[in-house]
Amino acid sequence: MLRRNPLELWGAPAYRELILPGSFLGSKQLLLNDPAAIRHVLLGNHENYVRGAPTRRVLQPVLGEGLFLAEGEAWRHQRRVIAPALAPRVLPILVRHIVSVTQSAEQELASRGAGSFELMPVLQRLTLDIAGQSMFSLEMGRFGDALRGLLVRYARDYAKVGLFDMLLPDGWTTPLDRGRASFRADWLALMDRIIAARTEQDAAVPDDAPRDLFDLLRQARDPETGQGFSHELMRDEVSTLILAGHETTAVSLFWACYAAARLPEYQDAIAAEASALDLSPDGAASALPKLKLTRAFLDEALRLYPPAYLIVRQAKEADTIAGHQVDPGTVVTISPWILHRHESHWTDPDRFDSSRFLAGAPVPDRMVYMPFGAGPRICVGAQFALAEGTLVLARLLARFRLSFAGSSTVVPRGLVTTQPDRAVRFRLTDRRS
Repeated sequence: MLRRNPLELWGAPAYRELILPGSFLGSKQLLLNDPAAIRHVLLGNHENYVRGAPTRRVLQPVLGEGLFLAEGEAWRHQRRVIAPALAPRVLPILVRHIVSVTQSAEQELASRGAGSFELMPVLQRLTLDIAGQSMFSLEMGRFGDALRGLLVRYARDYAKVGLFDMLLPDGWTTPLDRGRASFRADWLALMDRIIAARTEQDAAVPDDAPRDLFDLLRQARDPETGQGFSHELMRDEVSTLILAGHETTAVSLFWACYAAARLPEYQDAIAAEASALDLSPDGAASALPKLKLTRAFLDEALRLYPPAYLIVRQAKEADTIAGHQVDPGTVVTISPWILHRHESHWTDPDRFDSSRFLAGAPVPDRMVYMPFGAGPRICVGAQFALAEGTLVLARLLARFRLSFAGSSTVVPRGLVTTQPDRAVRFRLTDRRS
């Protein structure tokens, strides 16, 4: 079941109980659905709960020692450097890249005519282009195929947790680790080529104003030490932002489009909202806060289909969580997939209802709605991801009416992110025709 679909690991009690003790491969486990318990692990005593060996083995080939996997002082240093580069004040710079790339994608989709096609690869290419433009101000035509090819290779061969990944302690080499090391070498070589291409552009740009995330990260300094990122660490931070900003956003947009095709009354309301606003590269930053229906729809899609469906931590030292003794080595699991569908936290939890996130609705506890995590280690790019998802969804639904071409039966499947279990074909009808 773990290999086929981890989302099937939990039975009905997981969606009713607040604390669910258990064991797996000889390790004590706690599944947490209690907000106070989650707050303790992710906020109150977060330094006692670290990512375990399986998580590091799976993600290190792509993310290296970047922010997502760093611990202790290394994490604090990286967070202090990177946070200002993704602050809300820099969002207008990034919004221009988001909208410019989306405009080009719209024209390409419109030129396809009335035929049907798989939407997921289109969204993956779109978000990859946005990541490339936002990070490097580079057209990704030169590197996109190589980058996407490596990500497909990673997802196919190395992203799943193997039995030895869970059985062997950190530092021991598993059979999958040898392949991951080879992949890591190829990944780093490609990142170096992309960074070199971006650096070559600098001489042709006289203005010192930051153009993209690469400029912002290169200029950023730790306010406590004055240090910036080394080349190696910059490469890992770039990798982290590309992977997070590309794959998770593509998946979020897929599930939002899937929900819109099943609920046409929603997409017509979003289309009307978006069509009344200036969503051009110059106007989108000002219009973004006015996309209230679109944002609520995206928030509800993120509730039912959180891209990161699982947060796993391992206790370094003994602790107590909600009256449960935690021994060193205990595996603590927090699943946004379960939390977002838990009977104690949501009314009619399996129903899609974006009014949950409109003005006047009760605001969900930060520890029961966490599509980007929570606490000090909440995703540093969350605001950028929400801006991208909202603007892309608004522009797509303003231009096209989505419907299914064939069966719409899909089972969510937990891989690195929450993926559909099969290809889904959509038909896009141009609203301007």
